[in-house]
Amino acid sequence: MAVNTGKLKVVLLGCGGIMGAHMKRIKTLPDINIAGLCDVKEETVKSFYTKHLTDTAHKPQYFTDPGKMYAELKPAAVFIATPHTQHYTQCVQALEAGCHVFVEKPMVTSLTDAYDLEKKVRETGKILVIGYNTPCSGKFFYLRSLIRENKFGKLELVNGFISQGWMRATTGMWRQEPSLSGGGQAYDSGAHLFNSLCWSVESDVDEVFAFVDNHGTKVDINSVCSIKFANGVLANITIGGNCPAPAGRFMTFIFDNGRVEIDGWGAGWIRVWDGDKPVETPPITPEMEAGHVTVNFVNSILGKAQPRTSPRNGIIQSQLMDAIYESQRTGKTARPQRG
Repeated sequence: MAVNTGKLKVVLLGCGGIMGAHMKRIKTLPDINIAGLCDVKEETVKSFYTKHLTDTAHKPQYFTDPGKMYAELKPAAVFIATPHTQHYTQCVQALEAGCHVFVEKPMVTSLTDAYDLEKKVRETGKILVIGYNTPCSGKFFYLRSLIRENKFGKLELVNGFISQGWMRATTGMWRQEPSLSGGGQAYDSGAHLFNSLCWSVESDVDEVFAFVDNHGTKVDINSVCSIKFANGVLANITIGGNCPAPAGRFMTFIFDNGRVEIDGWGAGWIRVWDGDKPVETPPITPEMEAGHVTVNFVNSILGKAQPRTSPRNGIIQSQLMDAIYESQRTGKTARPQRG
């Protein structure tokens, strides 16, 4: 029987490594009660509890069927961290069960599903946020305000790159199985740069041309993607998945009267130029910070904050990803459907 603590009742769907990382922050929130854990195998759920939750006041219930979990516990919210291609169905199921939804990136792996999910969110009136790394940071909030307000003139160009030993690290995992992952390095950790790009530029994707190398695997490992947004911004992102020396996570936003260099993975640092003069202390205030995305999700449900991500962000990312893989298939420029 679920314990009534008077707190926000939440459940976790997907008890893998990334949920463990989120758990460290979720446990610090005083306003929530973790009522249920769900994964495809009960031993996975039990292991997760032993590793992360033995010090909590109330033991959550175990489930292997999310539908049963929603029916029995009637939670207010769910955190979803499962293989990418499962996100759409699981988000719809949770919304229809009356839950606010936190879903790990990518939101979905199909543009059609992205538009459908946005519609479902509107119909249910629930909050859906995506587990992007950077939007809750003050640095990216400041960067986006520069773009919105034309503080340094018009944003014209964006360049970014990342390199990792992703191919070897994920060999034999679901991340290299297209039926579960939806794609490779560009959809996985390399996607952090795409998320930061799309969230900041805030425009539909107009055209994409991509060179992609699968390195003999089922999914993309290396890619170079040239992107034109509907608002005229041009971008080029290089994703390297076969380099044992990790580097990059580096993005440059080039305005007609300034430049911003920033950590596109976790917003750990920022360098700003106003015209040709470096800004020694960018005016990033505490109010621009929203905490971790898991914290922003809970605070948004409680009316203490505004969600920093939404299905609209997932739609723009899906426009981009669908176009990247279409360009890979055809060898031509791809133009995604725009709703």
